[in-house]
Amino acid sequence: MKHRDNVYVYELNDNLYINLTNKCTSNCEFCVRNQKDGIGTDVLWLRKEPDTADIMEQFNNFDVSKYKQIVFCGYGEPTLRLDTLIETAREIKQKYGLPIRINTNGHANLYYKKDITPRFEGIIDKVSISLNHSDAAAYDNICHSIYGLDAFQGMLDFAEKCKLHVPSVTLTIVDILPEEVQNECRVIADTIGVELKIRPLIS
Repeated sequence: MKHRDNVYVYELNDNLYINLTNKCTSNCEFCVRNQKDGIGTDVLWLRKEPDTADIMEQFNNFDVSKYKQIVFCGYGEPTLRLDTLIETAREIKQKYGLPIRINTNGHANLYYKKDITPRFEGIIDKVSISLNHSDAAAYDNICHSIYGLDAFQGMLDFAEKCKLHVPSVTLTIVDILPEEVQNECRVIADTIGVELKIRPLIS
């Protein structure tokens, strides 16, 4: 079966995913991109970063009515392409009215050196943020962010600010973490006032 490359739009389970970039501010040890090149026959490593027209060209080849939501998540951090993300999300929302989610490491405000979450207002329905661990040192040991120990608190601050502009905010961890750490993460989520999702490790 022929492999697709420069895949900007791909399906997984009941959702349609948008892949904006290979760039990321972290190098997480458990990241799926360290294990394989893509999903099924779709190679998610990009040779060219897409603009909104590129994305919509692929997007419109799908029967959008089949999917529960649109998710900005690929082999890089989607918020690093913020202008394209917002422009594309707005077009999809206007044309199709589907719920839109961003999967993110939560470093956007550190990256842009300002609060970018107001740009999500009325466009993004859910933000899912990778918590990954319960303290800054442990987080840094597995995520290897360019922001070092500051990344953890920056991610939590981002989650709190998202609550002001996005209807649903979730922190996520993988299920391989010890139960004690999972419980500590649940306390963090409760303190911020967001959901915690414990998800299976993708391998």
